[in-house]
Amino acid sequence: MKEIFLPTLHAFAMDNIFTGSCGLFRFRAAPTVVMATPKEVDYEQSSIKAEFWHGQLCYELSEMEGEQVFPMSEEGRQAMKDWLESNI
Repeated sequence: MKEIFLPTLHAFAMDNIFTGSCGLFRFRAAPTVVMATPKEVDYEQSSIKAEFWHGQLCYELSEMEGEQVFPMSEEGRQAMKDWLESNI
């Protein structure tokens, strides 16, 4: 099984979108960050939406083959990684 790279949970908590690939498998992970205070992320209310497609085209020009929302936690990040890798 091929393994993909995902950034740390902190990268998603900083509202960073991540795109990656493995061969022709492409994916995008976009967080929805809810702030508990102006400087503190509410991890329980925040989430990460993952989408994937196959091909050479960019996200904007591709048709998504799958999407799923995961909780913003280490368990959610691992579940997202497992889900993406199961669709390579």
